[in-house]
Amino acid sequence: MLKKLALLFLIVCLIAPISRSHATEPQYDLAIINGRIIDGTGNPWFYGSVAIKNDRIVKVGWVDPKSAARAIDAAGMIVAPGFIDVHTHVEGSLANNPTADNFVYMGVTSLVSGNCGSSSIDVAGFLSKLESDGISANIATLVGHGSVRREVLREENRDPTAEELERMRQIVDRAMREGAAGMSTGLIYVPGTYAKTDEVIELARVVSRYGGIYATHMRDEGDHIIDSIKETLAIGEKAGLAVDISHFKVSSKKRWGLSRETCRLVAEARARGQQVTVDQYVYTASSTSLNTLLPSWVLEGGREKAKERLDNPEMRARIKREMIDSIRKSGFKNFSYAVVAGYRVDPSFEGKNISEITKQARGKSSVEEETEQIIAMYLAGSAQMVYHKMTDADIERIIAQPYTMIASDSGVIQMGRGAPHPRGYGNNARVLAVYVREKKIIPLEDAIRKMTSLPAATFKLWDRGLIRPGMAADIVVFDEKTVADRATFDKPHQYTEGFGYVVVNGKLVIEAGKHTGVKSGRALYGPGRMNMTGNPAPSSF
Repeated sequence: MLKKLALLFLIVCLIAPISRSHATEPQYDLAIINGRIIDGTGNPWFYGSVAIKNDRIVKVGWVDPKSAARAIDAAGMIVAPGFIDVHTHVEGSLANNPTADNFVYMGVTSLVSGNCGSSSIDVAGFLSKLESDGISANIATLVGHGSVRREVLREENRDPTAEELERMRQIVDRAMREGAAGMSTGLIYVPGTYAKTDEVIELARVVSRYGGIYATHMRDEGDHIIDSIKETLAIGEKAGLAVDISHFKVSSKKRWGLSRETCRLVAEARARGQQVTVDQYVYTASSTSLNTLLPSWVLEGGREKAKERLDNPEMRARIKREMIDSIRKSGFKNFSYAVVAGYRVDPSFEGKNISEITKQARGKSSVEEETEQIIAMYLAGSAQMVYHKMTDADIERIIAQPYTMIASDSGVIQMGRGAPHPRGYGNNARVLAVYVREKKIIPLEDAIRKMTSLPAATFKLWDRGLIRPGMAADIVVFDEKTVADRATFDKPHQYTEGFGYVVVNGKLVIEAGKHTGVKSGRALYGPGRMNMTGNPAPSSF
């Protein structure tokens, strides 16, 4: 009996330390306590805490800070889902700058790239390489119609043959099965501008089979914007899929105020049962290539063909006339609204408008000389531009609509390089500082919804965009009283203020306002790839 008791005592002694060890092991990896939680639904904020284990939110409510390996006191701060930017262009820039500083410093934890018709057509390779190399924000992609068309038709201005259209369908089909979230078009850009509506519908029908979305940079955002919206709605209706209109705006001085009509068209489509959303950046200037100042027919066939046309005196005169007619129809007397953001040939041009550059380079400042300067810059390699063509009244009307998402239309920016559009540094913060706090156009809870659950639902990122147990642990913590964009058109290279912490898949990427260098971002795959893995297809529009 004594031997049995001694053995039992020994076993208890051996087990006790193990039990104590398990008892003291933290229940959670991270707890964010005492914050005002805005959960992404649009509902009013509530006090609470959020507990994270591995890459998931596991509890919302009261959390004992001692139960977590690390606790962050968010007293006086807003705790919200990580922001989802559905309109980015990071195809090359994210690989070169994987920490995506300009995005995560303004609370963006997930990016959707492949917009405006331009993407990698190797979706699986694009996403898997970024994830394996390491990135600080999550990444999803669309497949670009322009890239698909260029693969089959190069830059030819013609309809595809039946065989060519079938090849395009196959490329889109493969992209959707590899995880594209949908298809984008850039119908203002070469070669997308050469495609007729029926071609886009045929490819959109492929996307529809997989539950994907159609996101479009429409043919025109100025003088013919109404026709462009009607074409967009027709594509979505005939192909049977959801539509998102990219960077929704009115980009013509003569059409300022037309947002009343453009918003009405979207609202009426939704009332008919068509799923339509828009995304928006909150600045009165756009940013794109210098090439858009030239008539699209000039660019057919590529740079060498364009050079031949520009070298022909009669064609050059016609091109210049069309360029001048185009800006005058929009209500501008010259090209002073066009500012150079990046020009490798002569960086001294960066930050100056075309009128200033023309006077500097040519000693003259007439609109005819400005067209010559634009042509010279195109032939030398082109430039990235900022176009001041919008008004704040239209921005305010658009942001107030319930179907509007917030998106930057930016790539990953290298600090100090060029004179980029400030939206890439400050778009989300500007919404919170200017349109919520200062102008009170929308309430804070709705602004958060436009950055989180609305884009998540629209692009079928079902485990993002809400603070709920079981959701991915993408979280931002910010001070609503001090959050602000600092980037300006004159001095764009400035990060936002007010974001104390940003969590991506359970890891702190921003801590006490500083980037940690952590690369916890992941590839986010669309519904087509989910179907291939045996999961049920999310319902399409």
